[in-house]
Amino acid sequence: MKIYDVSQEVYSCQVYKGDPSPKKNIVYSMDKGDVYNMSEFSMCAHNGTHIDAPYHFYPRGKGVDQISLEKTVGYAFVCEWDGEIDADGAREILRRANERSAECAKRILLKGKAVVTCDSARVFVDSGVVLVGNESQTVGPENSPRKVHLILLEREVVLLEGIKLEKVDAGEYFLFCAPLNLAGADGAPCRAVLIGK
Repeated sequence: MKIYDVSQEVYSCQVYKGDPSPKKNIVYSMDKGDVYNMSEFSMCAHNGTHIDAPYHFYPRGKGVDQISLEKTVGYAFVCEWDGEIDADGAREILRRANERSAECAKRILLKGKAVVTCDSARVFVDSGVVLVGNESQTVGPENSPRKVHLILLEREVVLLEGIKLEKVDAGEYFLFCAPLNLAGADGAPCRAVLIGK
């Protein structure tokens, strides 16, 4: 069994344009004579490796705490792809995933500079995909991701953004990316891990 940490380190993570960056504050320090070390931090719910909840784009959508953990824990398929994914591309990705198992075809992780389009998003939701993840800080075109988010989040597909897959080969893995339990939040950081055989 091999474990791959596919999460970004928080303080040095990628930050989507316009989002606030993570900050760390040292509250107590043993170097300064305190009895123990203690820090506090602040961050955007969408910094680094994180998930998006439907509430991110739907005012009455589910928050992070209402997302079924079964969507964020289970078998997944890592597929290398560069460029836009059209409807035929999405069907090809799902074909490759289903060759491994129907279960791993429910969670699709895109390695490379893949861009989910509206057409591919519709194929994914119609095929019963419960999670789509990619290496970018957003699923969909970076300069206009809203339409893709609306298609996926309307059907409560979990979006796992900002994963790091450069050390992971294409194939089937067991995924764990449960988010922090933040009541009513539109997104949350997670420690995304893949387990290989």
